[in-house]
Amino acid sequence: MTSRSLVTTVLAGVVALGLLGAPQAFADDSPYPSASAEPPVEIDPHDTDLKLPEGATLAPPKVLDIKSVIEDLGGEERREDTNADIKFALQAEVLFGKDSAKLSGEAKGRINAIAEEIKRQDARKVRVFGFTDDLGTSEHGDVLSKKRAEAVHNVLDEALGGSGITFEIRGYGEDYPIASNEDEEGRRKNRRVEVSFQRGETETGSQS
Repeated sequence: MTSRSLVTTVLAGVVALGLLGAPQAFADDSPYPSASAEPPVEIDPHDTDLKLPEGATLAPPKVLDIKSVIEDLGGEERREDTNADIKFALQAEVLFGKDSAKLSGEAKGRINAIAEEIKRQDARKVRVFGFTDDLGTSEHGDVLSKKRAEAVHNVLDEALGGSGITFEIRGYGEDYPIASNEDEEGRRKNRRVEVSFQRGETETGSQS
């Protein structure tokens, strides 16, 4: 694994409570399903300890998460950790040849490392999603991203065989870019396969 730079972003505490008639705090809604979703904590809106201004009422509560992001210096691999989920994003160039869904020589090692983390977290459901840039037709991107997600799934399934894990595999094509498609640097980040799963109840030590 190459040297990494760590960026930690605190989005909020566990629950954000907005006041109607006052600025509200909003969570960043994921555009596609996360590995888990925790319900918000129930708050009594009539609790005098809240000390609401006269005439103010509580907006619906939303769970906010604390996210840390670890990305290698070349941007080839990205790991996102929240309170509930872990997500790895691997650039397509690390895994495949150009416009191909055939895994490269080093791809299996990287995918197997993710499989080890899935085992450590005792995850029961794993999502494998493929994405492309916006070059070429949308239809081609949809097909290619799905084939790439399936290729990564096959390696994970082999490494995790007999563990009873359920997989969800999708190809999103050019949808949900994480960078601009206006230049090659951004397009390279958008060409990726993401593997996400729920974090275990106990910490497993240092991240690798």
